[in-house]
Amino acid sequence: MQYYGHPVQHIIELLYAATTLVFIIAGLTMVGMAIRAYVQTSRTAMLHLSLGFSLAVAGAAATLISAFLNDFEPVRSLLLVRSGLFTLGFLFIIYSLVTYE
Repeated sequence: MQYYGHPVQHIIELLYAATTLVFIIAGLTMVGMAIRAYVQTSRTAMLHLSLGFSLAVAGAAATLISAFLNDFEPVRSLLLVRSGLFTLGFLFIIYSLVTYE
């Protein structure tokens, strides 16, 4: 990746990457915990919870990868993908809380 922009812009991009990677790690941890809870309890709400976190992680990962591959150009598309997957993921998380037995 060649970089010709302003140093502050470069720092912001690195901070974006770092915070997104932390979010992905935390999200995958939650997915693992929800799957383990499903195995232990057989509650389908835990599957919905793991699916919700998986979608949120997918949105973050897809946006991060796409942003750096495309030099942050299709901003509207990046925001649409991220927001769409986050929204769908959080709907599954809410559903898991509502249907928890």
